Amino acid sequence: MHQKRELIRVVKSKEGEISLDFNGRLPGRGAYICKDAECLARAIKSKALERAFSCAISPDVYARLQSSLSEDKNEE
Repeated sequence: MHQKRELIRVVKSKEGEISLDFNGRLPGRGAYICKDAECLARAIKSKALERAFSCAISPDVYARLQSSLSEDKNEE
């Protein structure tokens, strides 16, 4: 269990578009993933986001998640 501030929210809009929500305010179905590269790797391998949204996730979304994790790590 993590605090919400320690997580990244991934949102699926009504139109089916999947995006990252860093402020937690975008409308749509949300799923949370921790800001850890190992956690992201487990989510990709287990297809956790696909199950949460009941649809396929493009590699672009995972690439954006990985880049946001590396940017966040560089800020610390």
